Amino acid sequence: MAKVQLEEIRRRFNNVSAIEDITFEIPDGEFWVLVGPSGCGKSTILRTIAGLESATSGNLYIGDRLMNNVPARQRDIAMVFQNYALYPHMTVAQNIAFGMKMRKVDPKLIQERVVKVARSLSLEHLLDRKPKQLSGGQQQRVALGRAIAREPQVFLLDEPLSNLDAQLRDDTRAELKQLHHQLGITTIYVTHDQVEAMTLADKIVVLERGKIQQIGDPQGIYARPANRMVATFLGNPPMNILPAIYQNNVFDVNGQSLSVPPMVREQVQLRQGQTFDLGIRPEHIYIDEPPSRPRAAMPVRAVERQEKDNNQLLVEVQVVEPLGRETLIRASLPGLTSVLNIQTNANVRPRPGDRLSLQLDLSQLFVFDPKTGDRISPLD
Repeated sequence: MAKVQLEEIRRRFNNVSAIEDITFEIPDGEFWVLVGPSGCGKSTILRTIAGLESATSGNLYIGDRLMNNVPARQRDIAMVFQNYALYPHMTVAQNIAFGMKMRKVDPKLIQERVVKVARSLSLEHLLDRKPKQLSGGQQQRVALGRAIAREPQVFLLDEPLSNLDAQLRDDTRAELKQLHHQLGITTIYVTHDQVEAMTLADKIVVLERGKIQQIGDPQGIYARPANRMVATFLGNPPMNILPAIYQNNVFDVNGQSLSVPPMVREQVQLRQGQTFDLGIRPEHIYIDEPPSRPRAAMPVRAVERQEKDNNQLLVEVQVVEPLGRETLIRASLPGLTSVLNIQTNANVRPRPGDRLSLQLDLSQLFVFDPKTGDRISPLD
C-alpha cells in the first residue's frame, strides 16, 4: 500500500490538452473517485498513473518513488477495466491466478490466495467455470479478484460497474466498499456516475475539460460546491439554476420576485441591474396550493417563510415522475427555457399543464457569478 501523489501533471495530444496542472495527493489506504462528464480527462489521469500514458510534464509518485520513467509492469498497481478483460480460455481460478503466475509467485501461495480471494468474493463455486458461463456481475467479481490476489500497492478502477444492470450495480457497489474496508488498499476509481462517486469515495475529484474543479469529501462538496458546474453535476436530481437580475432590492427572475436572504446581503456587494445565477436544490422547494386548480389532497409542507410574497414562484408542470417514496416534478417558468426540478412527497401527483405555486427555502440559496460560474455566496 502507498500514497499516490500527482504534481502539475499535464497530458497533451499534439496541440490538444487532455489534462492540465493536475495536482493532488491520495493518502495511503484511502478511496478516491475521479468524476466528471465524458471527455473531462478522468480516464487519462488513471492511465497516466497506471503507466499506460506518459505525462507531457509533471511528476508522479507512488509511495516515495518517482514513477515518471518506470514501466507499467514495475509500478505494482492493479487495474480493473470497464470490459473486465478476462481470458476466455481460462477458468475463473486461472484468471485470478494469472497475474501472480506471471510474477513467478510460488504455486502453493498462488493456490492459497486464489481460494482466499474467491471466498471473499463468493466465487468458490465458480472456480472451474469459464467467463462465458458467468453473468456480468460474476465476471466483474473475477476481474476484481485477479486484481486483489496480486496484493498491489494501488488499485485503479476504470468505470468497472457501467456494464451492469441497476440492481447488480447497487449490490456490487456495496461489495466494493466493504472490500476496501477489509483490504485498506489505496484505490482510485473513475466514473461519470455521481451516485457512485458520492457513495464510494473518501474524497472526490471533480473534473471538467481536463481541469480540477473541486476536491473534497462527498457531503462537503454537495453542501458547498465551488462553482455552478460542480453544483449541477453532483446531486440527483441536479441543482436548479435560475438567471436573475438584482433590482429594486429583490432578485427578479423573469418578472417574478425573490427576496434577497440576509446572508447574501452581508456577503455580496449588490448593484442595481447586476445579474446572477441563483441555485437551489430540488429538496428545498415546496409546493403551495396550486393557484389554477386547488386540490384538497395535495399536501403543503410547512417551511419557515420570510416575506412570503417574495419567496414564491409560479410554474407550469411539464413532467411528473412517481419514484415510489417520492415524486419528481419537472416544471417550466414562464419565459425561461430552463426546467425546474422539484422533489416532493409521493402523494403529490399534479398533472402536466397544472400551474403550481412554489415556496423556496431561501436560507438554502446559492449565488453564482454568471460569467465565471464561481460561487459567491454562501462563503466558506
